[in-house]
Amino acid sequence: MDRRTRRIHRSALCLLAVVLTLSAAAPLRPAAPPPRTVSAWLPYWDQEAAYRDALEHAAQIRTISPFWYETKSAGRVDGHPGAGERRIVDGLHATGIQVVPTVMEQLKPGALAAVMTSPAQRATHVKALLAVVRSRAYDGLDLDYETIAPTPEPAYPAVRDGYADFVTDLCARLHALRKQCFVTVTPKTPATGRVWDYRKLGAAADRLRIMAYNMHHAEGPPGPQSSPQWYDTILARATTEVPRAKLEMGLPAYGWDWAEGSKARAKHLTSTEAEALRRKVKAPYALDPDSRTPHFTYKDGRTRRTVWYQDARGTAAHLPVLRKYGVEHTVLWALGFEQPELWGTLAAG
Repeated sequence: MDRRTRRIHRSALCLLAVVLTLSAAAPLRPAAPPPRTVSAWLPYWDQEAAYRDALEHAAQIRTISPFWYETKSAGRVDGHPGAGERRIVDGLHATGIQVVPTVMEQLKPGALAAVMTSPAQRATHVKALLAVVRSRAYDGLDLDYETIAPTPEPAYPAVRDGYADFVTDLCARLHALRKQCFVTVTPKTPATGRVWDYRKLGAAADRLRIMAYNMHHAEGPPGPQSSPQWYDTILARATTEVPRAKLEMGLPAYGWDWAEGSKARAKHLTSTEAEALRRKVKAPYALDPDSRTPHFTYKDGRTRRTVWYQDARGTAAHLPVLRKYGVEHTVLWALGFEQPELWGTLAAG
């Protein structure tokens, strides 16, 4: 080895020693936390329990939408009991959770459609909603407007276009205030959801939340809340019209209890209530092979009743469909309804 080669060799060894010394001295950086992919609605009628639930699982939760406001007319938006409670807003913010309250409505048939098809009424309603978002340190608003969903065939194109224009205007105004704009919709399939213009809504909003539940509802015959096949149909359409990163798939943490042979409305049960009832009546646990959701039957006096609900096992069987379509975000209906095991299922994706 000549003198020049020895000098290069010694320099390389010194450099390596410095690198090794610095590496040993430098503290290991903690791994980045997993992304928060779960959002959830917070029911005002069980606000304290739901709030504690949110704090317990804050590391997984991206956004909480307290179910706090109800539209009564174009110019009037009322608060439910406990709406805007600063202790809850501040407490959620302290954990890094966004607070995007939900505005819902239960207007008479045709009333919301009349607002959406009138430019003047739409403008009035946008002002009313902006007053809500300015009233607290909110991060935005979530619109859950459902009474327009069953708009009759002759009227739905005008309502669809009016609602899309309204959302586009509202979202632009919210963005100017540096606020988020979320829109909650029912599933769009070949037979449902025609009133929603997913493309325009998805272009305007930061999140499009699809309520992927109530496949069988309280006024209809017994059956599952959802199924992988139904999710496939929903997402095959949604992902062609809305960027995947903007989609939140709504997951149920509840079920219905029907009286067989009766036209009476089914009883609502949370997932925890349904499982407690199953154990009480000593019904075997059964996961339906088609819908991958649990169900059971029992006798209440002389009445035979059927319960369909969703739990952590069923949700685990549905999540592969979301992965298939590259949809990472979910929104849970609702905090406090779910079994504790569901959070592990959601963390696993």
